[in-house]
Amino acid sequence: MFRIGIGNDTHRLVDGRPLVLGGVHVPTSRGAEGHSDADALSHAIADAILGALCEGDLGVHFSDRDPLWKDADSLQLLSRVMWLVQERGLLVVNVDATIMLEEPKLRPYVLAMRENLADTLGVEINCVSVKAKTGEGLDSVGQGLAVKAQAVVLLSGELRPS
Repeated sequence: MFRIGIGNDTHRLVDGRPLVLGGVHVPTSRGAEGHSDADALSHAIADAILGALCEGDLGVHFSDRDPLWKDADSLQLLSRVMWLVQERGLLVVNVDATIMLEEPKLRPYVLAMRENLADTLGVEINCVSVKAKTGEGLDSVGQGLAVKAQAVVLLSGELRPS
């Protein structure tokens, strides 16, 4: 059995916050605003997995009104989502993700992101694709106001009931 999920996440960029993507701290003066560490890449992947499981979205499982998740490490949130995957008898086959950010350039950090995500998902690095794109000066990404991420995940296995 195969299950496919799509996820996306957007965070406003603000002064004085760190920028964390795929568990990597990217040096920059403006980071993502959010209740947790605002890791848009990890959030998009977690949402894709939850979608494949028909389990709602990240906010259903980790409410931004719950102080327990304040400043939470999003790789830990993704790890908790992976627990659901394992409980259902499924495995991650692969992930394809795109980060949209005008600056800084992310190419130097992509390999570390892939390594972190592969480790958290329990897959080989060649099962995790991370691409970085700019907004070409258009929309909120292109104007340097936001970071966005999109992800598609493929799960396989014998689905157990929840």
